[in-house]
Amino acid sequence: MKKIFIVIFLLPIILAAQNINGRLSSSIYTFERNSDSSHSQTNVRGYQTAVLNINHGQFSLRTRLSLDANYSNTLDNDPRLRFYNLYFEGRNLFNMATIKIGRQSLYNAVGVGVFDGASLKLKYSNYSLSGFYGGNVPAYQKLELTNDWSNDYVLGGKLEGEPINNLRFGLGVVDKNFKSTSYWANRLDENLNPVLIEIQKRSNQFTFATAEVGYEIENFFSVFSKAEYDLNFETISKVELTGRYNKIENLGIDFYYNFREPRIRYNSIFSIFNFGTTQEIEAGVDYKVNEKLTVIGKFGNVYYTDETSQRITLGVNTNAGNISYRKSFGYAGELDALSLYFAKSFMDGTLTPSAGLSFTSYKISPDDSRSSLVSLLVGTNVRPWKTLSFDVQGQYFNSKIYQNDFRFLLKVNYWFNSNLNLI
Repeated sequence: MKKIFIVIFLLPIILAAQNINGRLSSSIYTFERNSDSSHSQTNVRGYQTAVLNINHGQFSLRTRLSLDANYSNTLDNDPRLRFYNLYFEGRNLFNMATIKIGRQSLYNAVGVGVFDGASLKLKYSNYSLSGFYGGNVPAYQKLELTNDWSNDYVLGGKLEGEPINNLRFGLGVVDKNFKSTSYWANRLDENLNPVLIEIQKRSNQFTFATAEVGYEIENFFSVFSKAEYDLNFETISKVELTGRYNKIENLGIDFYYNFREPRIRYNSIFSIFNFGTTQEIEAGVDYKVNEKLTVIGKFGNVYYTDETSQRITLGVNTNAGNISYRKSFGYAGELDALSLYFAKSFMDGTLTPSAGLSFTSYKISPDDSRSSLVSLLVGTNVRPWKTLSFDVQGQYFNSKIYQNDFRFLLKVNYWFNSNLNLI
C-alpha cells in the first residue's frame, strides 16, 4: 500500500516535469569477516544508489535512496532500502521564500542528520530567517514516520545577515529530542519473585543556542568564530575560531582554536559523570613554491584537564597528489603516520589511475609496545563518456587486527539530464 501511495503521489509531478536529472550508481565490494579465531568468510556486498531530481520552474521533487545487501552470505536486515531524501521544494517563491516538505537533510552542528518534516527560509536584502520542524528518522533510514511526534522530533531556527560589507553573523537555536525505546525485562517484586515488566525511559534531549560571526577581506585575512550554549545544562558547550592571513605573496598563515565540553543528552545516565573539557590550539603555514607545488607545516597542542598532547603535521601538495607526515605525542599517546596519494588524468580525463600508501606506528602509553598498520590502495577511474564512468580499486590492510586483508571495489556511475514536456 505504501508503494502504491508513493507512485500516485509522484505520477502527476513526473508528468508535469520540465527537466529530470540525477545519477545512478552500482557498486560491488568484497571483504572478509572472521567467524572465529581460525576461520573467515568472504562477503560480497552490493550497493545501488539513485539520486533523482524532477524540476518544473521553481518547483522540484528531490530524492536520494540506496539499496544494499550481501550477495554471498546474507546478513541481518538484508536487503536494506534507505531513503536519505524525499522532499518537495519550492524556490524563491514571491522572490523571498524557499520551502521544503518531506524527508530532508539538516546541516546543523547539533541537529545534523535527516528528518521528516518541513523547513522554510525567508530572504530579504542581506538577511535571512530560517526554521525547521520534523520527526526523527528511524534506524537505517526506513521510509516510516515516527509515531510519537511530541517526544521524537527536531525543531530549530536561525537568523543570518550581513549588516556591513564582509561581516556575517548568525544566531540560532535547535531542540532535538530522542524518543527512548521501551523494553521488557525480569525484575523482582516485593516478595522477591521474578516478574516481567516494561521498562520505559524518559526521552533524551539536546537544546542548544548557537552564535557565529565571520569577517573577511579578500587577499588579506579572514576570521570565523562559532559558539554553542547548552540550554539544558546552562553551560558553554563549544567555542571554535579559525583564521587565515594571506597578505604576503605565496604565503598563508592559519590559526585554529577549539574548546569542547562533552556533548551529553539531557536525562541521560551519562550526565551524572564528571567529564573534563578539552582545548585545542593549532597554527600552520603553507608556502606556494610554484603553480604545481605547495609546502605545508602545522603544530597543534591539546589541553586536557591535567595533561597535554601535541601533534606536528608536515606535507607537500602537488597537482598529482600529496605526501604528508604526522606525529603525535604526549597524553593521547605516540603516533607516527606517513601517507602518500597520487592520481593523474590522461586522455582528457578518460583514464585516471590512482594509488595510495600509508604506514602508521603507534602506542597508547610509554610502557606499551608499538603497533603498526599498513594500507595500500591501487585503482583507476575510466570515463569513456561524460555520462558513464567505471571505478576499480584494490585495497590491502595489515595490522594486528586485520592481517593481510585484501578488498576489492567495483563501481559504475551513470549521469542523466533530460529536458522534456510530457503534458
